[in-house]
Amino acid sequence: MFVTVSVLYRPIEQLLSRTIADRRARGHDDAGDLRVPLLIQLAFATAFFVAALAARDLLQNELFDGSAALYWILVAGVLAYAASYFARGFLAGHQRFELYGALVFLEAVSRICFALAVVVGFAAGQTAVALGMAAAPFVSLVVVPLYFARREQDPPPDTDAVKQTEGGLTLRHGAGFAVAVFAVMVAEQTLLNAAVLTVKATSDDPALPGIVFSVLLIARAPLQLFQAVQGSLLPHLAGLQATAGVTEFRRAIRVTVLAIAGFALAVALGLLVVGPPVVRALFDIEADLDGGGLALVGVGMGAHLIAGTLNQAALARSQAAGAAIAWLVSAAAFIGWMLSPVIDDQLLRAEVGYCGAAALLCALLRLVYLRGSPKVSRPHPRS
Repeated sequence: MFVTVSVLYRPIEQLLSRTIADRRARGHDDAGDLRVPLLIQLAFATAFFVAALAARDLLQNELFDGSAALYWILVAGVLAYAASYFARGFLAGHQRFELYGALVFLEAVSRICFALAVVVGFAAGQTAVALGMAAAPFVSLVVVPLYFARREQDPPPDTDAVKQTEGGLTLRHGAGFAVAVFAVMVAEQTLLNAAVLTVKATSDDPALPGIVFSVLLIARAPLQLFQAVQGSLLPHLAGLQATAGVTEFRRAIRVTVLAIAGFALAVALGLLVVGPPVVRALFDIEADLDGGGLALVGVGMGAHLIAGTLNQAALARSQAAGAAIAWLVSAAAFIGWMLSPVIDDQLLRAEVGYCGAAALLCALLRLVYLRGSPKVSRPHPRS
């Protein structure tokens, strides 16, 4: 469910976030026509529903061991998340991050409550726990009425700084943006999961895919936390782009990148020094781990986070297609690396490959960023 909703619905969250923030920066006091994002979101949800019905036997019997309840919880939960992610984009675009945070918090807490109910004996069985996953997106939507109960008036824009209005969001433009971000989401999941799948398909050691998955959690956990930064960064950058705030735009990117680099350096050094015993104890791994390989994952995590920052800059500048190409090329290179026998140790191959693919992604997105940066004219010296 997590992988599905991230890939399907984050494109609309980011489309709404960018579009609304752009309109607010230009002095429009409404969100514009929401029919285009609604139609695209409906199309994504419908496509999932049709695919889920067609693959019911595979999902129910192979994935859920014949449990019809788990299958329908998956279907209902994914469909409900369409509304939850739409609300995220709407709130982020209006920069109501206190409500955005409350939405995500309620979603998480409601899932935990169902599990706790089983722990303390109020309910029993895996179905009761799984119901929390379907209920969570519904519970999260209770914060939406709070936005309409207390709408904040936007300050008037600086008319001298505002660029020419782009015009309304068309279905063609919105669909193009959403498809590009969809490709980005698919590529990101490939960077996080392809190593586990290729190792499972090619290794004779049944424990090795789990070890690879556990090691790559070093990268996955900070990426989840960074979604909060991404949620606020895109509308901020979109507003600066609309008001020709070139200096502030660059400063926001520079500060974020420097903070990520410092964090990644600290993580990589920590993994190099004490990573192997800590990771073995944390994930109950008996195999030997190399500190250098873990440090490479930490470096790759930093490059991945920096790439996410540059990706938000590209989306704010309507460079979604260029960003998607960078992600897809990097994901394809990672798969090719994992399927090649360049390094016999598949765990080390995954560590080196993830770091290399993230670095390639970061470099390609930097080219996209530089291509979209306006040239600053320099005054001619007086004669």
